[in-house]
Amino acid sequence: MGVADGWTRCARGHQHWGRYGAAGMLIFHRDAEEGPHVLLQQRAWWCSGALTWCMFGGGRLGGEDPVTAALRETTEECTLDTGVLRLHGLVHDDHGGWSYTAVVASADRMHPVRPASAETRRARWFPLEKVAGLRLFEPFAVNWPRLATMMSRLVLVVDAANVVGSRADGWWRDRAGATARLRDELAGLAERGVTGLPEGVVGHDISFPEIVLVVEGAARPVADGQVPGVRVVAASGSGDDAIVDLVRAAEPGTTCLVVTADRGLRARVAAAGGHCTGPSWLLSRL
Repeated sequence: MGVADGWTRCARGHQHWGRYGAAGMLIFHRDAEEGPHVLLQQRAWWCSGALTWCMFGGGRLGGEDPVTAALRETTEECTLDTGVLRLHGLVHDDHGGWSYTAVVASADRMHPVRPASAETRRARWFPLEKVAGLRLFEPFAVNWPRLATMMSRLVLVVDAANVVGSRADGWWRDRAGATARLRDELAGLAERGVTGLPEGVVGHDISFPEIVLVVEGAARPVADGQVPGVRVVAASGSGDDAIVDLVRAAEPGTTCLVVTADRGLRARVAAAGGHCTGPSWLLSRL
């Protein structure tokens, strides 16, 4: 891998640190009582933007993907165990020939965090509404209004019976087998992420949703074979009822996107506060 250290100039004429681009971690925790908080780093006095607040991050190595770079930089700069983080998405700031990627992730709680390198003066959790009033690192300040809307998680709920029935792959001969194939395809989608969310659904440039596949009837045995990245829920009764229950039970800061063409179910999901899209949207991404 190429060394990341060094200045470069983008197509807009700006000078940036990181010869291969840069990446950082936008880490948040949504506390049940205190609301959403963001973990920020105060830059050391000798760094550019001395004593300002920003995300943990830095230049990418040659050939290094943004997630790996952001996790590496965070580990180098503070004591947070990044193994506790749950990845939700990527937000890109492309300057032409150089880009910064914010990797959005949540922590299970507000862990005590201390500096781990000379680049970090302090690390602290701030209430979301207090961030704009801080002395922020200029590039972070410019992007903060957009980033402040990105601290949410996407749950993709798939109506297995409806999606399986939307393509002619012989599902009528083996409904369970067709559903298992869909489950395995969804596992691949969970790994590579989702782009192009339907209109009205706020999300990241690339979202890594929690995927829930709801099965019923003859496909219920598929729930016995769970795969990484996909939670298979076997409805005890109506699959539609199970899907609506999932939407109603969603935690604050969660966007539920249900994949179904069933008009009655779509109306019920909307009434419960969720969003809907058709099977064609999902299948085009598989």
